[in-house]
Amino acid sequence: MPTKETNRAAKHASVFGPAVMPGFWKNQLAPWFEKHFLVLCLCFVGIGCARIISTYSALSLTADEISHFACGLEYVATHAYRYQTEQPPLSRMMQALGPYLAGARPLGLPNPEEEGRGVIAHSGNVDRTIFLMRLGNLPFFLLACLVVCGWSWYAFGKPIAVVATGLFTLLPTVLADGGLATTDMALGADVAAAFFATILWAERPTWLRAMLLGLFTALACLSKFTALGYLTGAGCLALASYLAVRWPGWRELWRLAKQRAATFALAAATTALLIWGGYWFSVGQVASHWFSFGTVFSARLPAPEFFEGIRVALNHNREGHWAYLLGECRRTGWWYYFPVALAVKTPVAFLILFVLGTFVCLRDRARPVHLMPLAFSLGILLLAMRSRIDIGIRHVEPIYISFAIISALGFTQLLQWARTRANSALTAGVLVAWMAISGAVRHPDYLAYFNEFAGRNPENILVDSNYDWRQDLKLLAKRLHELGVKEFSAAMGGTVQDHQYWEAWYGLPNMKDASVSMASPGWTVVRPTLDKAFKFALLRGSNVPKPWFDQIVPTERVGSLLLYYTPPAATSGSRQEVDPGKAPSGSQRPSIAGHR
Repeated sequence: MPTKETNRAAKHASVFGPAVMPGFWKNQLAPWFEKHFLVLCLCFVGIGCARIISTYSALSLTADEISHFACGLEYVATHAYRYQTEQPPLSRMMQALGPYLAGARPLGLPNPEEEGRGVIAHSGNVDRTIFLMRLGNLPFFLLACLVVCGWSWYAFGKPIAVVATGLFTLLPTVLADGGLATTDMALGADVAAAFFATILWAERPTWLRAMLLGLFTALACLSKFTALGYLTGAGCLALASYLAVRWPGWRELWRLAKQRAATFALAAATTALLIWGGYWFSVGQVASHWFSFGTVFSARLPAPEFFEGIRVALNHNREGHWAYLLGECRRTGWWYYFPVALAVKTPVAFLILFVLGTFVCLRDRARPVHLMPLAFSLGILLLAMRSRIDIGIRHVEPIYISFAIISALGFTQLLQWARTRANSALTAGVLVAWMAISGAVRHPDYLAYFNEFAGRNPENILVDSNYDWRQDLKLLAKRLHELGVKEFSAAMGGTVQDHQYWEAWYGLPNMKDASVSMASPGWTVVRPTLDKAFKFALLRGSNVPKPWFDQIVPTERVGSLLLYYTPPAATSGSRQEVDPGKAPSGSQRPSIAGHR
């Protein structure tokens, strides 16, 4: 006998149409997924959490984590928020809360990077402090999983919710952002939660759903200011998609709008109140040049840090940010940056399922629930493509939540076409196995993941937080100690003080600055971001020759870092005498694949 849930799933999730004959998915797999829905989802999420937590102690601090921690600690300990207002305080507060409860306190240094380094150094246990910082980001990963599961369950039924949750927890980019003390996972989870809450409220505008809409919209705005644009763009596309397939007429549209006006006002008031509370109910003067023609806006407003942060973020976007893509450096960005990043940073198997899922959504567009994930994805992507700050796929983190739902539809469609268990294993089963293995082999360095499209030298496509964000210094220290290295040359950026902290925290051998024109004897470590996007890329614009290490093949790779070995005799002559293929005596040259 069909259960109530089976009937509900059939009502909400029939993506195949009545003309398709029942097969392995409909007769066996979908009922099993529905029966074990809770256990399967909890297992997927639990495995994802275990994979994320295992990276905390394996990876070194990335370039932005120290500043985020300092800002969050200032917020928690002093109830002030002055260091860097360009990012809202929610995720930073969560990441500073654990260390604060463990005894960390602000030092009052003027610079957030100096403050963060100083507090961590004085904590007495650097590894524990980093662990607690990153643990504060885990609730946002859990919320993201909950949104994927809840949204897909609501729209398509429990079986597809199981698939969507499983696919989401296999994504290397999601695992990478979930394991770092940054703002990106919070952005993804809260923006998607706010969009899903909007769908629920639009369907039935109750007072409770209006308050949930206000809550998650506030959380999204307190996570990152791009949420304001993402929610606006995705919401407008969702409304346009709905009206395109379910046009009610002008009179009925006006009636529906009036019916929702009161609860929408409640949602807006809830959002405003919670944002104000997120800044400790502060009140202050806001004065700024808000318009290009010079008009000065000045008023005393609640949460002045919120408006100041928006102003700083807009100025940052207007001025641009140095970035690298496909061999070119720009400060003004590229409209195709994020499409390229998604194409090379997303598992190929997942992209195949996404294409199939997009076909399903467009085929069944008569049901608006199929268009909502597409509207969410496109609303975010179109806005991001206009950005001048092209420094990481992490800036479109919310898009993977809707991608997972769309790909789950593609997975089930592939199973439906396969009909039999054997065919299902050879199609959908192979794709999921491929996706799982391609991400697992990168553990714990999910940040450096690139798919097969990127080839053997992904640093020629993207760098910075897409590839190397200084997360591999612990892995580097381990490898250099295996090689017996006592001193090495480094082209990794950072100040002398940074180098001292890295040596003390991660056990790196003594570091010295690498020469750009001539290889030093012994080992040289190069950070691709420094080479491609920053110092040396800018120097080349002044007719400076390419660095010597750009002209030869690295001896090996450790995570995202490039290692070159130069025998002492090679430095006595010209640069052409450098032989990077000779490792020091007594050690074997490892394969590149072994340390990626």
